[in-house]
Amino acid sequence: MNPAIDFPLYLITDRHQTNGRPLTDVVAAALRGGVKAVQLREKDLPDDELLKLALSLRRLTGEFGARLLINRRLDICLAVGADGVQIGVGNPSPNELRSSHGEGLLIGYSSHGLEEACSAEAAGASFVTFGPVYPTPSKAVYGAPLGPDRLKQVCRQLRIPVFALGGIQQATIGETFACGARGIALISAVMAAPNPEVATRSLLTTIEEHAAHS
Repeated sequence: MNPAIDFPLYLITDRHQTNGRPLTDVVAAALRGGVKAVQLREKDLPDDELLKLALSLRRLTGEFGARLLINRRLDICLAVGADGVQIGVGNPSPNELRSSHGEGLLIGYSSHGLEEACSAEAAGASFVTFGPVYPTPSKAVYGAPLGPDRLKQVCRQLRIPVFALGGIQQATIGETFACGARGIALISAVMAAPNPEVATRSLLTTIEEHAAHS
């Protein structure tokens, strides 16, 4: 296992799900709750605003010893000193990115099928997210949920960590770990929670319980 992947909960941002609260406040609460990896994913922000937000999150994650990845924007990642990027179809391969910008770059790959996940591993990804596993509005564009059986298949095939993504809730955490997932990636269960700090602590407690028996 890649020693850099030392987090079981991967928080993905969406400022449209914070119920009007500043995104930095929600992320700060999640960090207090124990989250150790955050992906900044705000695709509709202008470059200057995205850079400003990335700088703020870099300061916050640094205070808590957490990792920060930037969705697809290597330029923003390098500008703020983030730990890595989350990429997908249409981006340069992980090996290409590392050859240009350093071996220490953490690279996650967003996969939606077994073949894509295997290709990402072969191309040098640090880890993959796989989904949507369960129904979720944010991933409806990718079609019907892939389901736990497909997740299990991917986890068995890959040597790098697999993070289950899409519709993950407290009640489904056990099933995802039983499938072999290294961790879970999510948005709304923390971003939209009335108390993101409490929600994060609760998720991590449940993760710890099931990871210990997986």
